Formats: sequence, structure tokens, C-alpha cells
Amino acid sequence: MPITVGLIRASLPSYFPDRHGVFTDAVAMLEPFVDALGARLVVAPEIPMDGCAAQAAVDHCLAEGAEFLLLLHGGFTMGDVARQIAVAGVPMGVWATPEPGHEGDIQLNNFVSLNMSMSIARGVRDLARAPVQWYFGAPGDPALQSRLGQTIRALAARAALRTARIGVVGGLAPTFYNMDVSSNALKAGLGVDVDHIDIHRMTAGMAAASDDTVAEEVARMAAAADIRGVSDKQMTLTARAALALRAIAREGDYDALAVSDWPALQEEPGMHPGAAFSWLEEVDNLPVASEGDVLGAVTQIAVSAMTGRVGCLLDMTSPDLDADRILMWHGGGGPLYMAKQRPAWINHPMIGRGTEAGPCFGAIADYEFAEGPMTILRVARDGQAIFALEAAVHKAPESGFTGCRGWVGAFTAPASGSGLTARDVVTTVMEHGLEHHFVLVPGHWARTFEEFAAWSALERLGPIRAHDGLPH
Repeated sequence: MPITVGLIRASLPSYFPDRHGVFTDAVAMLEPFVDALGARLVVAPEIPMDGCAAQAAVDHCLAEGAEFLLLLHGGFTMGDVARQIAVAGVPMGVWATPEPGHEGDIQLNNFVSLNMSMSIARGVRDLARAPVQWYFGAPGDPALQSRLGQTIRALAARAALRTARIGVVGGLAPTFYNMDVSSNALKAGLGVDVDHIDIHRMTAGMAAASDDTVAEEVARMAAAADIRGVSDKQMTLTARAALALRAIAREGDYDALAVSDWPALQEEPGMHPGAAFSWLEEVDNLPVASEGDVLGAVTQIAVSAMTGRVGCLLDMTSPDLDADRILMWHGGGGPLYMAKQRPAWINHPMIGRGTEAGPCFGAIADYEFAEGPMTILRVARDGQAIFALEAAVHKAPESGFTGCRGWVGAFTAPASGSGLTARDVVTTVMEHGLEHHFVLVPGHWARTFEEFAAWSALERLGPIRAHDGLPH
């Protein structure tokens, strides 16, 4: 569901927003702008002059489903209007536009109202748990639109998690204690519901799929990526796994799945579902977190709400500290759109390795990431904290391990804008005790993710510089 932005226009009659087109220009910009971001706009019909009228405007917006109240100071406004909107507790923004000129009688005086409103909000709400964002600029100002767009995307991630349902198929991978999560804390903090599903429901769904439907799915997979060395039997099992998981997601109305891809599925029916995960992330835009990683799935839901695409769930696998780079890799699923060249379906390289049968238990996607800017993200600590870095995938002399992979460097801490070394990143991950899956997504999204964290009252786990000795 799209988020709804509720616009409340405000001004005293002794100022002139109508004369200067403040309200009409703002609405004309906002309607297509929020629509392009997958949101919708509702406008309170009246211009409130006092707290009572402001409450009526709030009630109108909330009745229309508003999840963000944007107070537009078209001209100077009395403080009781801002205070009444602030005490509603709903995510709130306050916007003022520049003066039309700087000679003669002042026409708007709305920057003063912006200043006053932000100060009033601080007095009546806990800004650590219920922030208020401010905006200053004309409707056509690119910087204003960038700031407002970041807010809408961040709130879309918050809203997506408020109603999110995650199906955990088979539970957590054995001994992966670091990825254990409290479903109560997750529900209380972010609103996410977690359902546990027996692995036999997946295997029963695999067996029940018709041969014709399975053959069609295999053909679609073959059209999207080369099949290299994977037997017909394993590709058939992969398609059956994708069909079964798709059915589970649809029947349970799940926004993501977290699946224990080993060891049970290698025992029966004798496969690994990594390629099925890739396929569902690619064609259904359905996050499927390997190894039962619930917070990995939570992160993916947030990423998808912000960017429109699922990222790739990876291990921070092999730091090359002297070259100032880190290999991000996983031998499971990853959406195909991130590939530099045409991807391939290959046999899982580790499962079965060292046995007489060899590495033949199921297919995975094999590709290198396209070079360019990337963001590394994680919702952590029972959904109470986040980690975010910006970086870039670089070409390197070594291609990286078989699977979904890329060498990442040029790290940046988004809050400070300062550069980080690979040693800094490793220090940060180790000393924060971060869970060992991270979502890699193309583009620069760390600031949006951090704004999502602020709206959701999550702790930001910032960078820790490399140092000697024990953690400080």
C-alpha cells in the first residue's frame, strides 16, 4: 500500500501566500512528485488559524489515511497551529518557502514560522522517538525535492514494516545464534509479524507441483540465465522449490520469506534452493533470506520499499586489507539484475563437496556484480538498530568466489561523509557484533536508510576507526 502525505496549509490573513502562489505552486508540485514515489497526497481543505482548526485539519488528513503530516507555512502562522499538529504524534514535516523579494513590506515571514514551529515541536513531543523534519525551499528547488523525496522513501520503508509479514520456513540454520531474533521485540519495535512454517510444507508443495508447470518454470529460468553443468533433475527440483515458496508467500500474504536452506533439504529431496531464491527475488521481487535470517528479510523489505528492488543478501566474506577492499559474496540467492554480464545457474559449489556424489545438491546463481556505487545495509539487534555504509563495486584482478559476488571499496560513512578504510569497516562490523548477512543494493541509499531509522527510533551503529587493543 502507498503511504499518504497529508498537507496542511497555514498562514495568517495579514500575509500573502495566495498573492504569490505559494499554496497553488506547492500542490501543483506535490501531486505528481509524491505519485512518482508511489505515495498519494491529501490536502486539508481549510487553512487553520488556531489550534481548534488545526485539529480539524489533522483529523481530516488522518481520516484519509495520512502517515505523514506536512505543515506548509505559506505565511506567518500562530504557534498553536504547529503545536496542535505536533501533539498528534504522527511523523511530521514543516515546510517554508523563500520570500518573493527582500524590499518593502515583508510578504510571507514564513521562515520565522518554520523556526518557531520546530522549537514548539521540541517542547511537546519526544523528538528522539517522534522526529520532525524541516524543509526550506521553493517547490521547484531540486534540493528541497531531494530532501522531501528522501523522507517519503524513508517513511515508505517504515510503513512497509509496520504491516509486514515474514514467513520463516524451517527455522534458523543450526547454531547460527547470532541471527536469532525476538519476535516480540520485532513486533513491538517495527510492527513486523513472524510466522514459523514447517519445512515439510515446502517439500509437500514441491511434490505437488504439476510437471507442465515445473517445465514452464525451468524454461523461464533457462531464458534468464545459462545452465552450466546443472542436471535436469536439479533444475526441476529448483523450479519446484520456487513454485512451492511462491505459493507459501501468496497463501500466507508474506512480504518476505526466511528459509533454512540447509541441512534438511539436502536430506530430502536432495537439493539446495539458492537458485530458487534468486529467481523469486528477480521475477517476484520477493525477498528470500537464506539460513532463516529474519532480520535479513526485514532489511530486504525496507530496501525494496525505498528503492523498488530487492538487494542481495551477502556475507562480508574476505577482506583484502592491503588493497583496501572487501569481497562481498554468498553461495545462495541473489537477484539477477545486479549481474555485470549474463548470469548462470551452476551447481552449489560446497554442498556435497568432499563426498562421492560431489557438489551436485542444487543450483545457485553465479555472477559478478556490475561496477558502480553501492550501499551496504543491515537492520540489527532484534530490529532495534541499523548499520549503513556507502561504497562502490570495483573491478579487481580476482573475480571472487563462485556465487554472487563483488569486490567493494571506497567506503563512506553517510552521516559524516568521511571516508573509511577496509580496516575501519572490519573493525566496525566486529566491534558492533553485527550479524553476518548484509544487504548490498545499487546506488546511494544510506542517508535514506538512516532517516528510516530515525523515524522508527532505531539506534544507528556508526563507524569505529581501526585501532590496536581491545574495543574502547
